[in-house]
Amino acid sequence: MKQSTKHLSDTKVELTITVDAKELKDAELVALNKIAQEIKVPGFRKGKVPASVAAKHVNPNDLAQHTLENALSRAVADAFTEAGVQALDRPEVEVKKFVPSTELEFVATSEIMPSITLGDYKKLSAKPEKASVTKKDVDEIIGRIRQGYAEKKPADRKAKKDDEVNIDFVGKKDGVAFDGGTAEGYDIVLGSNSFIPGFEDGIVGHKAGDEFDLDLEFPTHYHVEDLKGANVVFSVKLNEVKEVVEPELNDELAAKAGPFKTVKELEDDIKREITTQKQNEADDKFKDALVAELVEKSEVPVPEILVQDQMRSIEQDMVQNLMRRGLTLDMYLAEKDFKDKEAWIDSEVKDAAVNRVKAGLVLADLSKVLKVEASDEELLEKMNLLAQQYPSDDIRKQLKTPEAQRDIANRLLTDKTIDKLVELNSK
Repeated sequence: MKQSTKHLSDTKVELTITVDAKELKDAELVALNKIAQEIKVPGFRKGKVPASVAAKHVNPNDLAQHTLENALSRAVADAFTEAGVQALDRPEVEVKKFVPSTELEFVATSEIMPSITLGDYKKLSAKPEKASVTKKDVDEIIGRIRQGYAEKKPADRKAKKDDEVNIDFVGKKDGVAFDGGTAEGYDIVLGSNSFIPGFEDGIVGHKAGDEFDLDLEFPTHYHVEDLKGANVVFSVKLNEVKEVVEPELNDELAAKAGPFKTVKELEDDIKREITTQKQNEADDKFKDALVAELVEKSEVPVPEILVQDQMRSIEQDMVQNLMRRGLTLDMYLAEKDFKDKEAWIDSEVKDAAVNRVKAGLVLADLSKVLKVEASDEELLEKMNLLAQQYPSDDIRKQLKTPEAQRDIANRLLTDKTIDKLVELNSK
């Protein structure tokens, strides 16, 4: 076999390959042995026909086609290996010349794994941040705890902010009730901003038993297209007003909130938890900054096929996240005023996909330079951890598939590489 390599770009090659008569003969023998397993010949059981006998009964055109397929398959694999390039997809093949048993010439084109020129990964300027916890941070958590143990006492007075009220309501647009705008016995804390602007404020000042209308306007960025900027009327009946009475912050409350004897023990524990959370966030931010800086300082050709893969992944993640919130992609596009899906991809998806690909290529190259490896024991430990986090039988079954194990191994290798990058830039 002879070949020549032409780089069409940093991410795409064209190989011109010539297969000689001997290699074609080998491919023909492979084809005959395969055909012999299926062909029917008098005097022989199916699957037991010798290749020499099969050759006399097979259609010459069928044999030539099978030979061509076998020769192409082997020659393509060997050619890319010999050229020292890694195809990222099944190469496109164009046969230029094929003379059975004599000669085969073809061209194979494919996007390839590009050559990366790493920047100086030991001297990056990004610096780690130290987690800082303020009194306000602690007070916010204390406030939530007090709310959790608050008593709700019926109040025979006009409703005010921070009260919890029970209401019935019907929302109408142009005199017709719209979907999602009706409820009975609905509890809401005034000032929680759970409803559109003006709704909760409109309840303030009313007493239990009052019935009244609220003339309101939906926000222009509301996720339901028919209600964007719409003028509506909510007919409201106020059933009950409750005053939310929060307990005092004392040792008794601390004991209810956990294994604490004093308020100070509770506050110290909260501070430790917030410090840990903020430090984790700061560490992740530092890692992202290091990777982004290294990508910026490196030369990273970007194969379009990898960008397309990441774009599909980003879209899939977005759709799943929206589903959890009861939304669709179309609703999101409308809420963000995108003209169409293509406009969203151009604005939010394409650049994110390119950055993901660049980061992945740089980290993969860095892992080779630093000789980072993930052992079988580490992989098993990671899989066991994931199995504990996701006890579903379906997910555990999926974790055992070769594809999932390969993804986990790659993620583990990436994490170890980033940890090494942090180590090198924290001295």
